[in-house]
Amino acid sequence: MAKKAAFIGLGVMGYPMAGFLQKAGYDTTVYNRTGAKAEKWVSDYGGSHADTPAKAAEGADFVMVCVGNDDDLRSVVLGETGILATMKSGSVFVDHTTASSEVAEELAAIAKEKGVGFVDAPVSGGQAGAENGKLTVMCGGAEEDFNRAKEPISVYSQACMLMGGVGAGQLTKMVNQICIAGVVQGLSEGIHFAEKAGLDAEKVIEVISKGAAQSWQMENRYKTMIADKFDYGFAVDWMRKDLGICLKTSDQIGASLPNTALVDQYYSDIQNMGGNRWDTSSLIKRLRKLAG
Repeated sequence: MAKKAAFIGLGVMGYPMAGFLQKAGYDTTVYNRTGAKAEKWVSDYGGSHADTPAKAAEGADFVMVCVGNDDDLRSVVLGETGILATMKSGSVFVDHTTASSEVAEELAAIAKEKGVGFVDAPVSGGQAGAENGKLTVMCGGAEEDFNRAKEPISVYSQACMLMGGVGAGQLTKMVNQICIAGVVQGLSEGIHFAEKAGLDAEKVIEVISKGAAQSWQMENRYKTMIADKFDYGFAVDWMRKDLGICLKTSDQIGASLPNTALVDQYYSDIQNMGGNRWDTSSLIKRLRKLAG
């Protein structure tokens, strides 16, 4: 008998992730705030949709959630229409939302009272990674819960690792975002400098990408950055949300993130330029504007 799954949140990441679950043989029910999107998903992949998270989660062995932030997460997990109202004992709740480690601990405790396993499992790899089933998943939780969740997670990931107890997945995702912020700013400055120096920026990147400066951002974003096009990935609004979590957590644990704080303010400048939905490589637009 096919295992039952539910997927809550059909954004640019969740939509294809849920599709991989259904295609892998999981009997999948989806929920999305915009019902038309859930109907389209069923048309594309099969499965079924429900009009509340609770109805979607009923009878499921695994419930995956991928929404915007801590408050969005609570709204689909708690209360009469939330997934924990109907999740059966012995099932596993997998949270793919990039959220705080505190909300992971909060929801894990409530899930445990209901006999439900919990894994915080934020992802990296962007929209392309989700659509190609090649995400990297950073997990926190009990080893038993992780081992059970690993099989369904594997259908849309290329790497999945348990980083520690509840919240460790979220903390690892924060490290990921901290590193990306610095890399994108450095790449933006490098391309901007090359352009101002009269160099062929594409040729510059082609040669330095074969050496120590190489990065995923460089390989995947340099051409669109040079072309001043910024509709190719993770939006600035979401990056600011994530960096806000990083900075708040750094205050709590006594970590120093001067570069991250600076880049967060640069992204604020991008928002003020109207770039809320531009992708994160748009930091170079700020430099171009400053230089005139």
